[in-house]
Amino acid sequence: MTFSVCVLLDILCYLCANFTEIMIHDIFDIIRNSLLITGLVMVMMLIIEYINVISGGQRLQNLQNSRFKQLIVAALLGLIPGCIGGFAIVSLFTHGIVNFGALTAVMIVSLGDEAFMMFAAIPKTSIIITVLLFAVAVFIGFVINLFVKKSPAPNYRNHFEIKVCKKENIHGNILQNLKNITYKRIILISGITVFILGILSGLFDHSHETQFANEYYCTQHLTPAFNEHWLNIIFAVISIATLYVIVKVGDSFLNSHFWGHVIKKHFLKIFLWTLGALVAIYFLLHFINITEWISNNRVSVLLLALTVGLIPESGPHIIFIVLFMNGSIPFSVLLANSFVQDGHSALPLLAESKKSFIYMKLIKLTIGIIIGFAGIFAGF
Repeated sequence: MTFSVCVLLDILCYLCANFTEIMIHDIFDIIRNSLLITGLVMVMMLIIEYINVISGGQRLQNLQNSRFKQLIVAALLGLIPGCIGGFAIVSLFTHGIVNFGALTAVMIVSLGDEAFMMFAAIPKTSIIITVLLFAVAVFIGFVINLFVKKSPAPNYRNHFEIKVCKKENIHGNILQNLKNITYKRIILISGITVFILGILSGLFDHSHETQFANEYYCTQHLTPAFNEHWLNIIFAVISIATLYVIVKVGDSFLNSHFWGHVIKKHFLKIFLWTLGALVAIYFLLHFINITEWISNNRVSVLLLALTVGLIPESGPHIIFIVLFMNGSIPFSVLLANSFVQDGHSALPLLAESKKSFIYMKLIKLTIGIIIGFAGIFAGF
């Protein structure tokens, strides 16, 4: 009880002493990242909803009917730097299009935003890690598909309401839609437009590099070979395509599918869970000095790397990349952390299916423990 009171007092003192800085910088970053993640997930969901309905469910049905295709597609999407691949598979998983094996595969392969720094500073090591992640992801996904028959995802059997309808019932007249525009279409158009402008203006640029990464780049006079500008362009293109679809579809389709199924059921929940998780992570990292835990004991460092890997956030994991570049930790520790962590990709999953999130993390943690300790005892 006394300990809890002391911790609470420490937090209150910290907030009072640093209120201005937190309000101006940290809280803005948390809200910005929450909006970026939520916006990307919403864009993915809207596009998936549109493709599924306009094709009568056939295109996604082909993927749904083939576990092998799901696995390969998920693992390949996980290779994309950042979290877009993970967001896409989470959207498909929560709608019953892909199974838990595919979900686990994409989360194993995904390195989040850390992939940019890794390929910039340690390209050879990054390629080795990526190949290992991909191979293990396909194998683990295959094993899961053999033994797991019932998905832990929420039952969204009727989430995609596929109706036999003609294209003219889906697509409306753009001029007519704008002339008789509804408030729902106004909200969707405004939201997507602001999101696009935010991406193109750099408002949503990630800045997850920690003090350790920045210091390393400065002292070694390195210039990162990868940046997120090209990825932001991809986000913007997808968002623009989504904006066109929102303007094009008829009122009935927009109200039923875009507003009723995607926005109404998912937007607020995903945003609040993402915001809450990022706030919790912020205070966790500010009141627990991770660097003080690092010692010459490789087992302790490995356990730390595995624990930090459980955090569904891009940023904390960069410390292990820097430590590896400095020769402070062995390859096995960096590899174990890479297996357990998945950047922001798992945050939407946490909002949609907590059971799936826990199962997926436990599987990844088990793999990380096995590979990490095997590497330490083997001497690499």
